[in-house]
Amino acid sequence: MVSERLRDPEPRSPPRRPAELLLSLSLLSPHRQTPKFKECFSLYDKKQKGKIRAGDLLVVMRCLGASPTPGEVQRHLHLHRIDRNAELDFSTFLNIMYRQLKQEEPEREILTALSMIDRQRRGFISAAELRAKLTRLGEKLSEQEVDDLLKEAKVGPNGTIKYEEFVRTISLPVADY
Repeated sequence: MVSERLRDPEPRSPPRRPAELLLSLSLLSPHRQTPKFKECFSLYDKKQKGKIRAGDLLVVMRCLGASPTPGEVQRHLHLHRIDRNAELDFSTFLNIMYRQLKQEEPEREILTALSMIDRQRRGFISAAELRAKLTRLGEKLSEQEVDDLLKEAKVGPNGTIKYEEFVRTISLPVADY
């Protein structure tokens, strides 16, 4: 039963629980994540110089919900010409995080999670049910954050959302003016 799976407290890897998949919604708008990224980065900035050790990158990324392998971390470091024993600044860290999160395809994961909520497999979910999941499960979104998402959702007159269209809409890159 879906509701039992949503409440399952045991962490599993892969497949991920629907509650964890719904968290990916927040990853589609990385600009909203920057304060959380900064906070976690600062915890590992032991010398308070605005840098973390490259050796801590894997742990910091995983603390923030990414799932890089050690090999992926090495590739990110190599791409930025950073030695494993060197340090990286916050700007470089953000670039690496956004690349990793983009690579993990949150759109597909979100579609999987939303299809699990859609018990009748109609391609629709109720806006009220989506709000309940996003404000009560996992890393809870605020009412304002959910309101912002639902503004883009094209909620139908019967209170439902075509979730494939919704995911496409919220997955569009944010214009950087």
